[in-house]
Amino acid sequence: MKQTLMKAVRQHAFGGPEVLHYEDAPMPELTAGDVLVRVHAVGLNPPDWYLRDGYKMLPPEWRPQVSFPVILGTDISGVVTAIGDDVTDFAIGDAVYAMVRFPTGLAGESKAYAQYVSVPASELALKPAGIDHAHAAGAPMSLLTAWQFMIDLGHNEPNPLQPEMHQPVPLAGKTVLVNGAAGGVGHFAVQIAKLKGAHVIAVASGTHEALLRDLGADEFINYTKTPPEDIARDIDLVIDALGGPTTGRFLPTLKRGGALFPIFPLGFSGAKEAEKLGVTVSATQVRSSGAQLTEVARLLDDGSIRVILDSMFSLADARKAHERAAKGHIQGKIVLTVD
Repeated sequence: MKQTLMKAVRQHAFGGPEVLHYEDAPMPELTAGDVLVRVHAVGLNPPDWYLRDGYKMLPPEWRPQVSFPVILGTDISGVVTAIGDDVTDFAIGDAVYAMVRFPTGLAGESKAYAQYVSVPASELALKPAGIDHAHAAGAPMSLLTAWQFMIDLGHNEPNPLQPEMHQPVPLAGKTVLVNGAAGGVGHFAVQIAKLKGAHVIAVASGTHEALLRDLGADEFINYTKTPPEDIARDIDLVIDALGGPTTGRFLPTLKRGGALFPIFPLGFSGAKEAEKLGVTVSATQVRSSGAQLTEVARLLDDGSIRVILDSMFSLADARKAHERAAKGHIQGKIVLTVD
């Protein structure tokens, strides 16, 4: 029996953007509980390039075992073309969006850079009617990350990053500083904080000021002129969308009883200083959730939360999209369109 093929972007070795190849690949098999989606757009996220280069940013013992060829990507928007057994919530022809199998698919099981993808129905939601596929594909991982850090964790899975579960904090009436405010997670964090009644301070380079004020920032700090930790004080919550080893510099900006949420917590070494200052430092691993995508779809649909697109590339030009990502200073999201 002849195998049915589709177009996908695959890699056969770890490396830079040059390892990404647009080629024929087998269609995904549909199993019970899954939905087959004809993909119209794919959103790019940092785990895409982490997987592409072999998770070099992780300690060797943490790196998942990867089998080639690999199809990158988690975030999709498209149309349902087939439904597996036991699926009752979706119908053929539904426009949907999802973050596919994350973090369970860290080793390459999400497979979003393709014309078709198989998605567990529990991770799927109807696409917000008020936005197109490109904008919908830009939302899932970044928006769910901001939502699970700031509003509702949405699951009871153990936290691999720390002993205790992450706990969002109330935002109404609080002062929230967002570092990396123009990026994927950051531009959603600004909007969520404002939507929930916070006073929002956005930190980014000067080229992003107009956009961030338009998205709701009350104050703006151009980090290329002034380090935010030198002038920000009495902050209730810092969302550090960059994170990493430098995230501890925000500890002195926080009130006693305040919180620092680094989106990328690896490398943080200020636990003792945080304890002395009375500051909570907490992080979580974003997880797929069709229920939460359904919840935020209402906010995307009515414009309460907007998806900002930095740039768009065709699926065949995924290599160019990754080259754009490597240049940094991304405003919002990079998206692939799928023919």
